[in-house]
Amino acid sequence: MPIAQPPAPTAPVTSHLPKIALVGRPNVGKSTLFNRLIRANRAITHDRPGVTRDRMEGQVRSRGKRTFAIVDTGGITLDAHAAVAEGPEGIRGFEAEILRQAEAAMAEAAGICLVVDGRDGLTPFDEHLAAHLRRAGKPVLVVVNKVDGVEREDEMLAEFHALGFPLLPVSAAHGHNVRALADEMRDMLPGGPDEPDGPDEPEEGDEAGEAGDADDFGPAQDGDGAEDEGAESGAPAAETKGPAYDPTHLRLAMLGRPNAGKSSLVNALSGQQRMIVSDVAGTTRDSVDVSFESGDRTITFVDTAGVRRRSRITDSVERFSVNASLKSTTKAHVTLLVLDALQGVTQQDKRLVDLLDERKTPFMVLVNKIDLVPRKLMPDLEASFKGMLEFCPHVPLLYVSAKSGKGLGPVLPMAERIRAECHVRVGTGQLNRAMEEVLTRHQPPVVRRVRPKFFYLTQAETNPPTFVFFVNDADRIQTPYARYVEKALRRMFRIEHAPMRVRFRSSHKKKGE
Repeated sequence: MPIAQPPAPTAPVTSHLPKIALVGRPNVGKSTLFNRLIRANRAITHDRPGVTRDRMEGQVRSRGKRTFAIVDTGGITLDAHAAVAEGPEGIRGFEAEILRQAEAAMAEAAGICLVVDGRDGLTPFDEHLAAHLRRAGKPVLVVVNKVDGVEREDEMLAEFHALGFPLLPVSAAHGHNVRALADEMRDMLPGGPDEPDGPDEPEEGDEAGEAGDADDFGPAQDGDGAEDEGAESGAPAAETKGPAYDPTHLRLAMLGRPNAGKSSLVNALSGQQRMIVSDVAGTTRDSVDVSFESGDRTITFVDTAGVRRRSRITDSVERFSVNASLKSTTKAHVTLLVLDALQGVTQQDKRLVDLLDERKTPFMVLVNKIDLVPRKLMPDLEASFKGMLEFCPHVPLLYVSAKSGKGLGPVLPMAERIRAECHVRVGTGQLNRAMEEVLTRHQPPVVRRVRPKFFYLTQAETNPPTFVFFVNDADRIQTPYARYVEKALRRMFRIEHAPMRVRFRSSHKKKGE
């Protein structure tokens, strides 16, 4: 039997914006500068070198000025022959992959910003990378970072003139000269800085206007590095409206333990070698968007860092990565929980399932590496994973292999179906006819000598579908009957895989009385 393959993707989505690539050796402040320019804490920043490995894209917007994209890349370590050299501990073993990602970003970019550290001065890695960029034949601007004021600019820039490129001193941490940097980047774009590109809508957090560097490129907003208390305590998140329904765009978050194969699945499903893949657990640290076009729709994967038990996390970078991973599930249309078939069901897998189910997050489970499981062990394996989903049987369970492509065909159609079900809206008349059918088939049991009375039913909201039953005494509705009601609603309205809320509210009057 031929292996079902996912829909063939076309070219990667670049949002039709010209790009500027940020490159440099490790720990010069590229990610801090990236966050400052896009005004959001997208990239994890830390004093430790080598935190960024995969490339990440964002948009630079200012009112009345041209919008463009910037690409953050990992730290590059080259020797005098333009070959990868051993880097600091944070990227050791990943140097070649990081260079490949950075070169892909530079190939797509209209211009390149070489970020250097003004405090450290000119280093051999800076010189070797500058020589490599000189052969690229693209506009290059040397951004001398960590220059906190004009009084030290001349002193800290002096030795970088030897590189032979234009220089600009900035401070990503304090915002010094960041607006000037954005303008210099626009000058590097094809067509010049003022080429019209349609209406320029401000992003969230862009409320400061043109008041100056500290306002226009102020501290990043809505950071993924903030602590996620809901994830710590297991408490459900506040009920908020999810992403608006747009059939032309599907956003999928990858979630799972380290080394479950999330990045490999992103590469396989998108048809791009976009994420660095390694047997080393914890390779992915930032939550990275990977977009591509499939037919008439855009699909964006959010690849995230592996989520371990909090009691085992002692590293601050990993803590930020885990928080970013959990937050990504709240911003996606559907979450793909990736589990390792070779590891079986673990306690952390159960915790993640419980967390997603409690928050009513639309999700599906992908059991990866299924090609490595002996056939005779499959029945027991399937039974264990089905048992894990006993309390949320609506969640789809697919067995896949990122390496061989086995089982990948149904993944995207199932994700589309889940999202469509999340936006089902049922009229009140149809709901109450359904309620009568449910009650006729099986009345609620008598509780404390009184049988609960149902008055009417309404749908309070979508995403997820939320149904409210008005009854004489909600405390008399027992859990088994509530499950029966939910199953009946799912069957009648064909909401098979999306999360659903069914609530019972006490009322002493029928509707209209």
